[in-house]
Amino acid sequence: MSDPSPQPWRARLARLLAASLDAPIVNSTPRRLHGALALPGKATAVIGMRRAGKTTFLHQMRRERRDSGTPIERLVYLNLEDERLAGLGAEHLRLLPEEYYRRFPELRQRETVTWCFDEIQVVPGWERFVRRLLDSERVEIFVSGSSAALLSREIATAMRGRAWEVLLHPFSFEEYLRHHHLAVPEHPHFLAPRQQSALARALQDYLACGGFPEVQGLDPATRRQVLRDYVDVATLRDIVERHRVSNVIALRWLVRHLLGNAGSLFSVEKFFADLKSQGLRVSKDTVHELLAHVEDCFLARVVWIDAGSERRRMVNPRKIYPVDPGLIPVFDRTGRANIGHALETVVMLELERRRCEVNYVRTGNGLEVDFLARAPDGSEALIQVCADASDPQTLARELRALQEARALYPRARALLLTLVAGELPAGIPSGVEMLPAYEWLLSGTPVLPGTR
Repeated sequence: MSDPSPQPWRARLARLLAASLDAPIVNSTPRRLHGALALPGKATAVIGMRRAGKTTFLHQMRRERRDSGTPIERLVYLNLEDERLAGLGAEHLRLLPEEYYRRFPELRQRETVTWCFDEIQVVPGWERFVRRLLDSERVEIFVSGSSAALLSREIATAMRGRAWEVLLHPFSFEEYLRHHHLAVPEHPHFLAPRQQSALARALQDYLACGGFPEVQGLDPATRRQVLRDYVDVATLRDIVERHRVSNVIALRWLVRHLLGNAGSLFSVEKFFADLKSQGLRVSKDTVHELLAHVEDCFLARVVWIDAGSERRRMVNPRKIYPVDPGLIPVFDRTGRANIGHALETVVMLELERRRCEVNYVRTGNGLEVDFLARAPDGSEALIQVCADASDPQTLARELRALQEARALYPRARALLLTLVAGELPAGIPSGVEMLPAYEWLLSGTPVLPGTR
């Protein structure tokens, strides 16, 4: 229970505010954001998987504002999970602006002050404080927290339309290159063979280790243990504790299955039958709930079939992708390299970063196209991912699926992404573009480089 007396909290918060403004802002690999970082009158909620870099992103934003001329005293950061704030209640949060403007009275209502509240979910009732601060002061507010405590629907409800979400995944391929001080070409479509080979090699390394910032540079065994710990913490704290899940065994089976079978079709009915055959008692409704919890805490991303009716959408299997390709070898039990599934995962995550609506397509003849991406600007693309298109039969199958899907979606551009660059094979149909995945990943455009 929080201490109702304001005086001890007033002094404690004043000390933490002073320490925050005096602390250096640590340099880090800049994250690239697609779309707006903030909107007037709204608090920016930075959401995403644990350890993806949300706190670092807040400091990056502060550093960029400082370097652009904003004085550090107008860039406040507080980690509300600090042990010195144990027991802090929503009734004490009002003391923060009081103490701040007591120290800087000349700023009140004259200059915009940026407030960054990290791990804000530990303070029950924080939403009312943030709304009141937005309404009463000249401020810009950023909040972040453990993934499942800042869910989209909960932010929308609690903030009553006063929140703008920014989704942060682990490093993209471009961010991975910059983190490792590797060259990011300005024109990825115009490279010498040596540069193409270097990028292809870097992409394969990225597919293997993934983009979680903390595991970069670790040896494979240590990296896998750290990633396994990430998943365990997310499973325990963001699902079991938060949702009071009692069937932990079924949950762990589900998590291992989803993360180890990237890009595979997932059916609740089939998974329910598999659990039942193993003697695990669980209902179908529970499996549906557990899947929703896994998606909510960003461990996995779900892609639905593109369908004209809700019934067809619901009865078809979903495709499941881990939030980072580095998780695939940690949970895979087949012993395969899985480079194709890793590449498909990376493409899907990049589409999410670019704020695309993502579905998959199944044609009337039962052929599948990995992604139908609808970008914020209204453009569409059918994207097929094929790590190795050197086999003529494989290439023919992938192209046939794209051709059939183009008839269903005539506005969409058709794209075949491969792992490496090479000369275009004979027989590429008109209207289908084939290029190495690294070129598309570094293009930065919502769907596809160039225009029609």
